[in-house]
Amino acid sequence: MVSKKRIEATILHALIPIIGVVASLSYAILVHEAAPHIPLIFGSIIAAVVAVTMLGIPWEELEQGIKDTLSSTLQAILILMIVGTLIGLWILSGTIPAMIYYGLQILSPGVFLAATFVICCIVSLATGTSWGTAGTVGIALTGIGIGLGMPAGMVAGAVVSGAYFGDKLSPLSDTTNLAPAMAGSSLFAHIKHMLYTSIPAFVISLVLYVILGLRFAGRELDAERINVILDALRTNFAISPWLLIPPVIVILLIAFKVPALPGLIGGSVAGGLFAAIFQSASVGAIITAAHYGFEIDSGVAVVDRLLNRGGLDGMMWTVALIICALVFGGMLEKTGMLRAIGVKLFAMAKSNGSLVLNTIISCIATNILAADQYLSIVLPGRLFKDEYARRGLAPKNLSRALEGGGTVTSALIPWNTCGAFMMVTLGVSPLAYLPYAFLNLLLPVINVVYGYLGFSMAKLADE
Repeated sequence: MVSKKRIEATILHALIPIIGVVASLSYAILVHEAAPHIPLIFGSIIAAVVAVTMLGIPWEELEQGIKDTLSSTLQAILILMIVGTLIGLWILSGTIPAMIYYGLQILSPGVFLAATFVICCIVSLATGTSWGTAGTVGIALTGIGIGLGMPAGMVAGAVVSGAYFGDKLSPLSDTTNLAPAMAGSSLFAHIKHMLYTSIPAFVISLVLYVILGLRFAGRELDAERINVILDALRTNFAISPWLLIPPVIVILLIAFKVPALPGLIGGSVAGGLFAAIFQSASVGAIITAAHYGFEIDSGVAVVDRLLNRGGLDGMMWTVALIICALVFGGMLEKTGMLRAIGVKLFAMAKSNGSLVLNTIISCIATNILAADQYLSIVLPGRLFKDEYARRGLAPKNLSRALEGGGTVTSALIPWNTCGAFMMVTLGVSPLAYLPYAFLNLLLPVINVVYGYLGFSMAKLADE
């Protein structure tokens, strides 16, 4: 029976769909190794039933909430689709094969992880996009690491750590602009304040990657295996240093403040032109690679596994997952169930340290439940903004916590928009690279430690 009187959602109402979706995700993924799409749809059904029958919310309002949530992340979905075409064209053009080819000859296992981390930090700082970093140099570095005989999860962890260093620190990043907007701080005050947490996390991560690299430093390279890969690349592609130009074009476009979407489109166009010039690809082959991705049967399994990917169609699994996740998250947002959870956490924050801890927990929980990094910044930002001000804390403390809890943990969750993208792009499950994504793991911890110690917790009067 549908309730005619509308009531406010409580923590008990919120727990019903949350327990339902967690149980269905766990059962489907762990028992049947199924994709998370249908369990998320199941969770949305439970949330809708609770909203209509218990909270008295009309379906039309729920539907509007879903539309609003999807609309707010439409740019991210479009970028995902363009990155798919870019990957397919950069493989067809020989750009990514050339990066792998030269990297295998230059980089050694002992310094590879540290070099991967630093390279991705530089690219993500210059472009402001973790997705663009992973979808370009990230794929090539993962291929080089596998060619050097290193675990794929370890290499992907270094790529993700470096990619998110710039994503949370670059003024060109959307999340770096969104967090201070939600908290009420200014962009450059926010960036400067994040250096207190980002620099220690960077240094510790770099040291850890150097230590991990030492495990491989004394190991003899499998020269035969590397030569097989190099031969396969030479046989199937015309390798040339000129093929490294498309990544430079994208970095320069975005560094000169061309928005991410047209910048990535420019990279795709460059890939198509280079495919025609250097690989003698026909127009039909270029269209096919952009749409369906690149396909090769080189006779070398590792090369085929690295290069058979990309394309608009190849990203549709991820786009579908994002839509399913956002439908569930939009319902929890519109019904007030997420707010009910946040208020409960908010009531437990007695000290400034516990306030930061609860902010971080709220960001991570939103990443898990709503499955989107933008919501993990927006919702906790709305919830905690007034409380930080009431306690005399500057807004940049909140914006730093939003990035330290929301932005960087999104890539660690398989069904989150960012985790799903990294999984499809790098070909490595977030659960495999999570233990090695040191920067992503360190930043939430450092934020909480600073909160309890009071270190760099700026006062409102100072700002």
